[in-house]
Amino acid sequence: MFSKSRINEPGPKAGEGDKPKAPEAPVTKPSMDFTPTTKGKAGVSILSSDLTVVGNLRTSGDIQVEGTVEGDIRAHLLTVGESATIRGEIVADDIVVNGRVIGKVRGLKVRLTSSARVEGDIIHKTIAIESGAHFEGSVQRQEDPLATGRTALPAPTASGEDA
Repeated sequence: MFSKSRINEPGPKAGEGDKPKAPEAPVTKPSMDFTPTTKGKAGVSILSSDLTVVGNLRTSGDIQVEGTVEGDIRAHLLTVGESATIRGEIVADDIVVNGRVIGKVRGLKVRLTSSARVEGDIIHKTIAIESGAHFEGSVQRQEDPLATGRTALPAPTASGEDA
């Protein structure tokens, strides 16, 4: 379709071959490194209101859910939109619930806004519940709510039975 013309190509022209050349700047190859320019901080991922996800989500960045998620979510900041429904455990440093969550909520900072509807236990370091929020479950404060929730099993006795 198109062909390259040699008229404008760089290089010696007729009669210039005997002249000394000026030193050329070093040629560098373009970098193939696709590291984000945000220096390790991931952007916000938005799940729109017409999207349904079946499965677990895990990120070190931020997630804003406006649709439906049937599975567990782990993130840095999780925002549950007013039209959102999450059925599963959510774990994040910061959690803001404006919509519906059915399952356990674990976060360093948990905030239930006036439009929140939560059915499940909340494990937190700090919590804020606005007037009008609907909550059914228990609330427990822990220093490290992001721990996997494992409870220490009693050490077996010498006979091999649990205490």
